[in-house]
Amino acid sequence: MAVRLGELLIRERRISPAQLQEALTHQRTKGGRLGSALVSLGFVQDEDITTILSRQYGVPAISLGQFDLDPTVVRLIPAETAAKYQVIPVARNGTSMTLAMTDPTNVFAMDEIKFLSGLHIEPVVATETAVREAIGKYFAKTEKVNGKSSADLMAKALEDLPGNTPDELQVLADADEIDAAALEKESGEAPIVRLVNALMLSAIQRGASDIHVEPYEKEMRIRFRIDGVLQPIMAPPLKYRDAITSRIKIMARLDIAEKRMPQDGRIKSRFNDHGKMREIDFRVSVLPTLFGEKVVLRLLDRENLMLDMTKLGFNAPELAKFESAIRRPWGMVLVTGPTGSGKTNTLYSSIARLNVPGVNIITAEDPVEFNLQGINQVQMRDSIGLNFAAALRSFLRQDPNIILVGEIRDTETAAIAVKAALTGHMVLSTLHTNDAPSTINRLVNMGIEPFLVANSVNLVCAQRLVRRVCSQCAEPMAGAEQAAIDAGMAPELARTAKFMKGKGCERCTQSGYKGRVGLFEVMEVNDAIRQMILDNVSTTELRAQAVADGMLTLRQCGLQKVSEGMTTVEEVVRETVL
Repeated sequence: MAVRLGELLIRERRISPAQLQEALTHQRTKGGRLGSALVSLGFVQDEDITTILSRQYGVPAISLGQFDLDPTVVRLIPAETAAKYQVIPVARNGTSMTLAMTDPTNVFAMDEIKFLSGLHIEPVVATETAVREAIGKYFAKTEKVNGKSSADLMAKALEDLPGNTPDELQVLADADEIDAAALEKESGEAPIVRLVNALMLSAIQRGASDIHVEPYEKEMRIRFRIDGVLQPIMAPPLKYRDAITSRIKIMARLDIAEKRMPQDGRIKSRFNDHGKMREIDFRVSVLPTLFGEKVVLRLLDRENLMLDMTKLGFNAPELAKFESAIRRPWGMVLVTGPTGSGKTNTLYSSIARLNVPGVNIITAEDPVEFNLQGINQVQMRDSIGLNFAAALRSFLRQDPNIILVGEIRDTETAAIAVKAALTGHMVLSTLHTNDAPSTINRLVNMGIEPFLVANSVNLVCAQRLVRRVCSQCAEPMAGAEQAAIDAGMAPELARTAKFMKGKGCERCTQSGYKGRVGLFEVMEVNDAIRQMILDNVSTTELRAQAVADGMLTLRQCGLQKVSEGMTTVEEVVRETVL
């Protein structure tokens, strides 16, 4: 191939035969490709090489030095893979990735990168010098633990997996019955073990909250949820779908032979973080889907549990209302929002604030995510009849001061919780509603009489989590004033707002965001709201009265944080409505 490139250059009179011989000698001495040798000797320019390579391989050419690549696209593959094959991602369009390559005929490189990214590869040709410079420019050092990065470990584990063919993939994808003993043996093989361990380690390093292992008809995809957003990480060969799933199930002590029913388990692991041992729990959920079992691992890191309520994101007036409500001797405080909105963190922060020797606190949770010293925590077990309603009935005989119910899911649980709140107990719980005012009507629709709701509920707090602008690469953002006004920000506030955005750096993996902050909609049930509940008014009327009483809606709370430079308009619009 090198001789052909030289012949093409001679044919077009770009170099002489003597220069070609000198370049070949240089290549044998220094290594690398012939094109790089010709450029380093000054015989041709990079542009000449890309033009010839494009004609030689029959693919488009690209001059990488003339483009600013999107760092999020570049990081669709590990730095080690880019250096190994001398490639770099240039652009992403839907399910396709444009990949700059020094050798567009390297099908092994394209196959591995397709597995890693889960994207179809569209090659373009670039010179070795340009690709090497781009790799050095766009790939930062990966955080390492014990001398090895998670990217190193995953790449090595993938390399160790035996090769697969399209025929094998189709047979295994269609197979319904697999011998359990054989599967257990396969899932215990070293490459599979290393790959799963590397995945878990990488999730810890990147600060992910969840790992999603998802099987499809012709591919397998693994994604991490980082700061609330799912990001593709890799696409292992479909041949190892069942082995990877079974390895996780074995670690969680689940039944690997049972593939028809959902299963839940837990993995406890120890992690060496720069010489300090940390314990990380993974909550495992297995769900049968059309093409195999989807596995989701929720990371539970006690060190990331924020028990200081002042750091959750409450504004001072809302925090004062919330603390006043939870410190009352009886009544109910409800925290609402979708899964992953930080409700558990808020409840744990509340009981941590109330946890003193003279107070008896009992919790009913499914599951118990974190063990808190001095608090009696009970794990629900539906299989033996220990559900929230049964636990609550028992709690009332345990002389509690404060009761935390993980979630009010049904009428029976709601009725017992209300009864407890009306008989001298403080009840903290969660409910799945879109905002604070709609929580009242949700309880009424569950069968609780309005007069009971009005007399038991002290406060409702709806919340969401939005990504926080990275403090390390934050910079002023121009042109955001009109977008903020369109989102609902008052024009006078928009004129003085401090709009910020993240430029992208190594700390935030070029995303511009690092960490999350809470948005809170706190509705205090005062006399006016209580009378409206008794009159069974609509959610719209309740919201109007609460706003008149000073309640900030989720959107208003978010825009206030935008004006302070903590997050962006796009994040607030994504999570809230006007």
